[in-house]
Amino acid sequence: MPPQATPNLIPIDIQYPNATYPEGEIQPYTLNTCAYRPSSLEKKQLDLANSTLYQDLRRAASVHKQVRSLAKKFIQPGMSMIEICEYIENCTRTLSNSPSQLNAGIAFPTGCSLNNCAAHYTPNPNDARVLGVNDVCKIDFGTHYNGRIIDSAFTVSFSPEFDPLLLAVREATDAGIRASGIDALLGEIGAEIQETMESHEIRIKNTTYPVKSIRNLSGHSIEQFRIHGANTVPIVKTASTKRMQENECYAIETFGSTGQGYVSEKSDCSHYMKRFDAPATTAHPKAQALLDAIGKNFGTLAFCKRYLARAGVEKYHINLNHLCNEGIVDAYPPLSDVPGSYTAQYEHTLFLRPTCKEVLSRGEDY
Repeated sequence: MPPQATPNLIPIDIQYPNATYPEGEIQPYTLNTCAYRPSSLEKKQLDLANSTLYQDLRRAASVHKQVRSLAKKFIQPGMSMIEICEYIENCTRTLSNSPSQLNAGIAFPTGCSLNNCAAHYTPNPNDARVLGVNDVCKIDFGTHYNGRIIDSAFTVSFSPEFDPLLLAVREATDAGIRASGIDALLGEIGAEIQETMESHEIRIKNTTYPVKSIRNLSGHSIEQFRIHGANTVPIVKTASTKRMQENECYAIETFGSTGQGYVSEKSDCSHYMKRFDAPATTAHPKAQALLDAIGKNFGTLAFCKRYLARAGVEKYHINLNHLCNEGIVDAYPPLSDVPGSYTAQYEHTLFLRPTCKEVLSRGEDY
């Protein structure tokens, strides 16, 4: 890596020696059922009881905000996708200041999906792809501390032509955040997101396109060491009667597209994750060694082929396929809309505190 990859970074625990990290953006709950919460003594006491959890989340959020600030200044056309991802990952490692990724650091592979690819692309080893001046790139990366994950994403474009697409998705994400809260219906949150997203359009090369919510992508709840929890947050209107609950953590992410608003699996897979309830053993001895290495280095956090290579794991391809075929590891291939279309993404992590909603990953940038 070039020397500027970690420019004079001070680890986050040294920046905050008393281990009190900045609070995220506080938003009130809007439903009448929650009107009593800010003044409730019982809810205030529950808030205090969660103080360690909040500090873990805020520590991870502080790392995320500082890394993305550096990344936005660093990313330029002509850079390789590997260079971009390794810059973000090395900054995350340095700021997190942990000897083990399982204690703190990278929560999942850095996504850098381009153009019609909306999600789950990170370069594999020897991927020579370069960021172009007319590309639309989704930077989606996660940080964690003690398994408390911050999942946040933004979109990079160098052409003002794509600004309306980015604006639509950013406003849709903010609409989803406003609609989120204790007792909020997940289906109604999706309706708010879709209405905001699809009120926009974009003109590209003298053709006007409606901006569509990608209907088969969604936000999700987050649990400790588990990026995809039990609940999904749709980004289109659905009939879901599931409600958000107190002390849940959510990634509110929205995806807009100039294409069909529907993605399918494409190209070479890079993202993998051991199932949360996966068995500890496999019938294949060589695959067992790989499973042990995955458990030691990543646990149930997502990983990619570059991370296996960095950990010194060799000749893993066949054994990784064995683990996927056995249902021990899940593969997450890139997800793309139709060729020629463009997609954008914005995402924030929030926590539904007993007294208020805290948007942990909110920063001055988005």
